[in-house]
Amino acid sequence: MAVRSESTLALVLRDVGAVVLDTDGVITDSARVHAAAWKDAFDAFLSEHPPEDPTQRRPFDVRADYLPYVDGRSRLDGAAAFLASRGLDPSAETVRAVAADKERLFTARLREKGVDAYPGTVRLVHALRRAGKPVAAASASRHARELLIRAGVLDLFHVLVDGGEAARLRLPGKPHPDLFLEAARRLGVPADRAAVVEDALAGVEAGRRGGFALVVGVDRTASPDTRARLVQQGADIVVRDLGELLVAGTPQ
Repeated sequence: MAVRSESTLALVLRDVGAVVLDTDGVITDSARVHAAAWKDAFDAFLSEHPPEDPTQRRPFDVRADYLPYVDGRSRLDGAAAFLASRGLDPSAETVRAVAADKERLFTARLREKGVDAYPGTVRLVHALRRAGKPVAAASASRHARELLIRAGVLDLFHVLVDGGEAARLRLPGKPHPDLFLEAARRLGVPADRAAVVEDALAGVEAGRRGGFALVVGVDRTASPDTRARLVQQGADIVVRDLGELLVAGTPQ
């Protein structure tokens, strides 16, 4: 008969009462789909409306532009931040047009290719639940529920606060902490006893500003620069995969 061993939580998570996880790039691999859709939308706009400064006409760079301007933000906030970074006037009409184009492209990619959940994240959530710690998914994306359903992991989370809920409650976007605070409130655990897990700079900053007991940064790029920036924004620790927050358990 095979001996089975279940992973347990690393020491850093044992004292927290609940965990709030971002969706894109933390639970599911959908960040790459978002980034590709943003690139197509921004490159088309830059081609049609080139900035006056020739040095600002370069295409959208998934590595250099996605993380600081778009990742973790709502579609409108992300579009406005990137356009402003290229010296373009982020008028409400322009921002809505670019965001709508990105939405169309993202939806098409999502339905064509789908998304998966990261195995390390799934194992961590199972371990959290076994330890009696409630878990929430929180995302600025209105697609969060669809993403979790497609990845087959929606039922793992006690609470989901997505972009639709954020809009309904008029919660300001990241780096404001309101999205995460609402998720912690629904779990019944105060922020100073909960952890936030994020891969976006704006999301890490939101966790720190919200007074969470622990802010975990996720760096899927394994880049020293990205790790340093996550720490600078307020991450207490940075991991490449959430499986790093588990230790081998006792054989069952």
